[in-house]
Amino acid sequence: MQPIPSSYPMRFLFYVILVIFLTSTSISSSYDGGNETDHHALLKIKSMITRDPYGALTSWNTSLHFCDWYGVKCGKRHRRVTFVALQSLGLEGSLSPHVGNLSFLRVFSLANNSFQGAIPHEIGNLNRLTILYLGANTFNGVIPTNLSGCLNLQKLDLSRNKLVGSIPKEISFLSKLSFLSLGLNKLTGGIPPFLGNITSMETFSVVRNPVGGIIPDTLGNWKKLVGFHSGGCNLSGSIPHSIYNLSLLANFILFENQLTGSLPRGIGAMFSHLEILELNYNQLTGPLPSWISNCSKLRGLDMTDNMFSGKLTIDFSKLGDIEGIYLSFNNFGSSEADEMNFIDSLKNCTTLYRLALAFCKFQGVLPRSIGNLSDQLGSLTLYGNNLHGNLPTSIGNLVGLAGLHLGRNQFTGSIPSTIGKLQKLQYFDLYGNQLSGQLPDALGNLSSLLQLYLFSNKLEGVIPSSIGNCRHLIALQLDDNKFTGKIPQRILQLSSLSIILNLSQNNLFGSLPTEVGDLKMLSALDLSYNNLSGNIPSSLGSCGSLTSLSLKGNLFQGMIPPSLSSLKGLVELDISHNNLSGQIPRFLERFLLEYLNLSYNDFEGEVPQLGVFANASAFSILGNSRLCGGVVELGLPKCKETKKHKEKFPVFVIIILIASSLFTIICLAYAWCKKKSKSRPSQSSMRDRFLKISYAQLLKATNGFSETNLIGNGGFSSVYKGVLNENDDTLVAVKVLRLQNRGAERSFMRECEAWRNIRHRNLLRIITSCSSIDFQGNDFKALVYEFMPKGSLHDWLYTSEGTSRLNYIQITNILADVASALDYLHNHCVPIVVHGDLKPSNILLNDEMVAHVGDFGLARFLGTTSYQNSSTGIRGTIGYAAPEYGLGSDMTTNGDVYSFGMLLLEVMTGKKPTDDIFNEGHSLHKFASMALPDHVMDIIDLNILNIYQGVCEADAQKIEECLASTIKIGVSCSLDSPSLRMNMEKVVHELHRIQNTLPNIEI
Repeated sequence: MQPIPSSYPMRFLFYVILVIFLTSTSISSSYDGGNETDHHALLKIKSMITRDPYGALTSWNTSLHFCDWYGVKCGKRHRRVTFVALQSLGLEGSLSPHVGNLSFLRVFSLANNSFQGAIPHEIGNLNRLTILYLGANTFNGVIPTNLSGCLNLQKLDLSRNKLVGSIPKEISFLSKLSFLSLGLNKLTGGIPPFLGNITSMETFSVVRNPVGGIIPDTLGNWKKLVGFHSGGCNLSGSIPHSIYNLSLLANFILFENQLTGSLPRGIGAMFSHLEILELNYNQLTGPLPSWISNCSKLRGLDMTDNMFSGKLTIDFSKLGDIEGIYLSFNNFGSSEADEMNFIDSLKNCTTLYRLALAFCKFQGVLPRSIGNLSDQLGSLTLYGNNLHGNLPTSIGNLVGLAGLHLGRNQFTGSIPSTIGKLQKLQYFDLYGNQLSGQLPDALGNLSSLLQLYLFSNKLEGVIPSSIGNCRHLIALQLDDNKFTGKIPQRILQLSSLSIILNLSQNNLFGSLPTEVGDLKMLSALDLSYNNLSGNIPSSLGSCGSLTSLSLKGNLFQGMIPPSLSSLKGLVELDISHNNLSGQIPRFLERFLLEYLNLSYNDFEGEVPQLGVFANASAFSILGNSRLCGGVVELGLPKCKETKKHKEKFPVFVIIILIASSLFTIICLAYAWCKKKSKSRPSQSSMRDRFLKISYAQLLKATNGFSETNLIGNGGFSSVYKGVLNENDDTLVAVKVLRLQNRGAERSFMRECEAWRNIRHRNLLRIITSCSSIDFQGNDFKALVYEFMPKGSLHDWLYTSEGTSRLNYIQITNILADVASALDYLHNHCVPIVVHGDLKPSNILLNDEMVAHVGDFGLARFLGTTSYQNSSTGIRGTIGYAAPEYGLGSDMTTNGDVYSFGMLLLEVMTGKKPTDDIFNEGHSLHKFASMALPDHVMDIIDLNILNIYQGVCEADAQKIEECLASTIKIGVSCSLDSPSLRMNMEKVVHELHRIQNTLPNIEI
């Protein structure tokens, strides 16, 4: 036997260690490589996802350990999946039952996607699960009963799906559950009493489910409850007394149910943590209990539309944090002299921004202490009561008001001139009172005013022309008063008027000024029952947006002007009870009129038979004795045939007519040619036309075109801030062309031509231009514009912090301004102007945040040959330029509409159309389109959502509807097919509708 070599023990030990290492590595690899059960389960989940628009699951492949896949986390010890979060990724498909194999899972979220089908019952196998978020999808079927297997579940969100059936009893076995959200489904069967067994409950929501039934008394066991949300659930009966023992309750929300009974009077300070109390839209009775005064943390109180009665005895002075008080549509009137004294206690509510007391049957005098309310108050609503006496002058102290609603009361006296102090006022109504005296000129100080309703009073005197200072006014109703004098021309020059101008039922006289043609955006004009005379001005035909026109009950004479044929959108036309004559114009046959009244005039000749004239019940021609023909139902005599006697017509008359016509044509042609030769806008003459300021003046105005004065750069130009006149510190913006860049000079000429032809309140105003040489002998060209102190929309969207500084109301106003400008360019300019480069940096804002569209360097004039783009020319900016431009299509108004749509979606979502996520066929348009109609809230920029702070549920719903409507406009404008895009006229209409729908809130 040979001796064992001395090296053997060492070699043997090495082999043993190697085997152990390889074995352990193999085991570790098999284990760490992700427990195959977890790995397999994740792949199965991926396999049932049919759409992944952002490519979020591209990392779910074999090249990465599954613990490193997007949205997945594993425990450090066992390398098992503990966390899966795939929310807000636009995922579509169904949820694989294999999710139940992720046995170590603690957090699982698929919220805000488009998962459908049933929630797999295998999810009940996840006994370690603490958080399950499946909200904002389209899951259907019932809530799985075996969720009871998730014994450690603390938070469960199944809201905003399509779940049916009742809440299963097994839910009550989840003893650790603190958050249960089931809102916005289709659940029925009532709120089950067994839920009271979950004593750990802190937040409970079944909002907007048709659950029905009563509120179980057992819910009083939820001693830790902070939030109770059961609005819109068809609940009946009374609120159980046990609920009032929940001392930690902060949000108590039961709006839009059928609850009855009264609120208890003596519950002491049990609700000391209450912040939001919403019992609006129920059938509650009795007085509002005084214990509400002790809810010192209360921020929102909404009792709208109940049957509360009696004197309002709440001491609001104790509610220092209150922001909104909504008590409208109740029966609070007490007939006591001091019933309005509660107003005095509101002076300590320094954060109050909305006070709504409409239709409450108050009968007292509005106290002078109303002026002591917070200067933060944004809306005061008292319409529909029986308030009387004079309006206190102290109301002018409420300088924060955006909405003042005092209509349908019995106020007397005159409107105090202190109203003019309310510089932020946008909505003002005093209609349906007994106010008298003259309108104060101070109304013209309301520079932010959008809507003014003063109809049905006893106001007299002339209509002050100072109202023409309200340059943003979109609705004005002064009808049913005693105004005299002529219609002020300045009011007719309010091109912002778009909803209605109603001056009917007054004593106005004189002719209708030709300036009425400036109301190009107006939808409804009513001047009926006045003493207006003269001819109907032909300029009225310029009001191309009119859908309703009433001139009845005046003294108009002459014929209906042919220019009215332009009013093709008219639905209602009433010109009855005047002295109009001539024949009924045939162009009325082409209108889509639903109502036409031509009665009691002096029309003659044949009544048309097409269009509205084919339906005898849709029009009236009574009191016109010289009419004939028409449809049989009218019973008019047949029209006599006119015989032609050409042979008897004197030949010499024909010769004279022909000769005189030829002579006239020759004279006119000669004059035109002579004028044309003198005024032909050659390139040199056009340059001379703008040569109004020297290079030296601009050099001095901009401090030598210094970097400190530089405020912007573009492809063809740089823009500097400057002061033209040393004696006048008014700032201007000087746009200096970079003539070395190809196309810059053509851009300059195109922009000059544009500004020569257009003028609108939402277009940047040009002051002058310069075409000269600099001190080195180089060509120099510049344009001088009105300076916009608030910068560009781009500046506001993308600050140094990368976040928008605009709120939704500001954004809506800016979008409406831009839309109005485009509508003017597309529909009210001759020739039609295509802007060609609409984007945030070309939208500038003045001190009042009114938007002005600028930079017409790429503009095109349709129907002319002036400065047309070549087939290879630049067409807009990437991301905003219409897709058809990339295929060589000519520039059209539809291209501007596309740019507007992308701009709108950008400001609403906070995402640029060129963001990195929009590639490989995905786009900002598709991103927004996929969110419609149910997931719009998930794509809205978070800064915009600040509008929700402190608003009631009803207002929140209105805001959501407005946000969705805005996104729809953007999607409709940015469709790939040009012919399917929404036209700008409709865009303007829709945006104004949204502005009017938005609740009056102060952000």
